[in-house]
Amino acid sequence: MIFASFEFLCLFLPVFFAAYFVTPFQYRNWPILVLSWAFYAWWRVDFLALLVFCTVFTFYTVKFMDQAGPRTRLGTWLLVLGLAGNLGVLAYFKYANFGVGAFNDIRASMGLAPVAWVEIVLPIGLSFYVLQSVSYLTDIWRGTVPVTRRLVDYATYKAIFSQLIAGPIVRYAEIKDELVSRPHSLAQFGLGARRFMIGFAMKVCLADTVALVADAAFALPAPTLADSWTGAIAYTLQLYFDFAGYSAMAIGLALMIGFHFPENFNHPYLAGSIQAFWQRWHMTLSRFLRDYLYISLGGNRRGAFRTYLNLFLTMAIGGLWHGANWTFIAWGAWHGGLLAAHRLWQGAGARPMGFALGNALTMLAAIVGWVVFRAHDIGNAGTMYGGMLGLNGVALSDALAWQVTPDQWWTMLIAVVIVYLPLLGSRLPFLRPPEAMGGGLVGGTWRAAWMVAPLCGFLLGVVLLYSRAAVPFLYFQF
Repeated sequence: MIFASFEFLCLFLPVFFAAYFVTPFQYRNWPILVLSWAFYAWWRVDFLALLVFCTVFTFYTVKFMDQAGPRTRLGTWLLVLGLAGNLGVLAYFKYANFGVGAFNDIRASMGLAPVAWVEIVLPIGLSFYVLQSVSYLTDIWRGTVPVTRRLVDYATYKAIFSQLIAGPIVRYAEIKDELVSRPHSLAQFGLGARRFMIGFAMKVCLADTVALVADAAFALPAPTLADSWTGAIAYTLQLYFDFAGYSAMAIGLALMIGFHFPENFNHPYLAGSIQAFWQRWHMTLSRFLRDYLYISLGGNRRGAFRTYLNLFLTMAIGGLWHGANWTFIAWGAWHGGLLAAHRLWQGAGARPMGFALGNALTMLAAIVGWVVFRAHDIGNAGTMYGGMLGLNGVALSDALAWQVTPDQWWTMLIAVVIVYLPLLGSRLPFLRPPEAMGGGLVGGTWRAAWMVAPLCGFLLGVVLLYSRAAVPFLYFQF
């Protein structure tokens, strides 16, 4: 079940809100927990057991760590046990297929028969809820958050359905107080609903439409320069509106029941440098990599070379976290190298670039990286890169032209306009917060549009959803 589906909109969501709001407040974590588990089990019941296991295992490991003293010898060993248990589960389900495949490739090169192996299915959301466990274990050991005493509160934190599958990566410290007491009001519910509708429109109206262009371009055996760049730009737009749309929906759903989740995107395609890009893109993952990996590797405290190496390793590991494929490793290494180069550029005392040039170079680097991120394998990425260099011709091929409809071209154009629209800032009234839109008839009109426009986008998305099958979010595969 996904947010952009009629099963979710017409079945799960009404049942959830009915159960949640009729339950007395002191017990409201229970409907969140039970129905979030049901939401997860809708996909596969057997993998719900894995989520429950990770939840219970981490909760009691931390409980025993707290009793022993987090910084004691036993407490540290319990931290290692907790991290090994969670990361071991992630390694098995996410990387065993990749490891066995690489091993069999080596055996094949030596003329040996492959090892028999049954492909393992990756549980959805595993990468995200394992990172939650890692952050909770580490924060308790560091002494930066208190230990939760109630299993239902911790289990609810892990299972809140709006962020369970693809984030944002919410740390326990960010909602620990709201697990005990959180505000509810009609105004807050309305703001959450508005945010949900915006995310829904981003996903269904924009991402799912331009996805058809990207899929067609990446499937071409010999794409031209126009084909490749069209496909690469389409995927760049698809990924942003798909994932940012999911994050907006998750944040909105959480707000409707009183939780304030951290923001996950801040107009990343308006970044003026690769460093700024990663401060704006998937911000909860960027913070996690910084706080739990980059700093643990030494950060910038061990000299210039180690700083560059740590940046590279952090992003390479971040790429591997996205999936067991050489394409993700290459993508992570690409961004790690870019961040190291940017750090070197800054260290050399170079003057900052102007926004136009900086943004153009940043977007070029991002688009080039998204190609290998999207590709099925390194060979597919090489085919696209060859096309982007014009090795198969320049003009748009008939093979792609007949597949792209006018509405898809217009959607791509609208998506680009929306990406860069915030540059106009307060010059456009509808980009201002409602309280800054002014008074009178004009201000009232803009405030009405601020409220009604998301509803119109949502209804358009519902119509489009009715005319085509629901499309899973891209980050479900990670």
